[in-house]
Amino acid sequence: MADEKPPETSLLRSWAIQRRIVWALILREMLTRYGRHNIGFLWLFVEPMIFTVGVTLVWTAFRNIHASDLPIAAFAVTGYSSVLVWRNIPARAVGALEPNLSLMYHRNVKVFDVFISRILLECMGVGVSFFVLSVFFAAIGWISLPENPHLVVEGWLMLAWFGMGLGLFLGAFSMRSDLVDKFFHPLTYLMFPFSGAAWLAESAPPPVRQYVMYVPMIHGVEWVRDGFFGSHFTPIYEPMYLLGWNMVLTFFGLVELRNARKFIVPQ
Repeated sequence: MADEKPPETSLLRSWAIQRRIVWALILREMLTRYGRHNIGFLWLFVEPMIFTVGVTLVWTAFRNIHASDLPIAAFAVTGYSSVLVWRNIPARAVGALEPNLSLMYHRNVKVFDVFISRILLECMGVGVSFFVLSVFFAAIGWISLPENPHLVVEGWLMLAWFGMGLGLFLGAFSMRSDLVDKFFHPLTYLMFPFSGAAWLAESAPPPVRQYVMYVPMIHGVEWVRDGFFGSHFTPIYEPMYLLGWNMVLTFFGLVELRNARKFIVPQ
């Protein structure tokens, strides 16, 4: 008698369903946001690349103002790409549920699926643009290849986790109040000078540094730059501090996501 295939466990079946739902939501979001015309979903990668290239060109043109021997193109790419991570991911998560309320009638579609699909889509866009720009700039001689690629990957993943945790929390909290959407965007501009994207931690005066290092994004940016050109400066960052922020944001994001269900009114 032929061996029968063991029945699929409920956990594996649920995981398979979850993956299909999230992927379907990602495709739906791509078509809704970018459409099928022109380059379509490629705008997901091109859009952040345009911003990063623009900033890099400006910073390179004014290199003399920096009065530094730092690789300015690598400095700009790592700085502005990191801003896109912690700014764009939460920005897409805030208000993510409202245009998808009609999907809440489907039994297998959960609130978490809607948020995680948007977050993963934005992570892919920013991540691919960062990788492509790094390879392209290295090919044309604007930057050198990372001195320690492992540190670059680790730092970027930690920044992405920070953006995901912040996105989950703010996205779920935005179901309580529209003020989250109104205040988040201005706050991102106010936080930019403190994020470490446009300066190095070692350049800050010690009395100032002891306070600005409480900003979690700085540790991620310094981490990535340590992997890119760590021999050109003295990186200052605490991996465990950023890890702690990521875990706390993720925990409270999941808690708030659970509480946000009571505010959902399917359409």
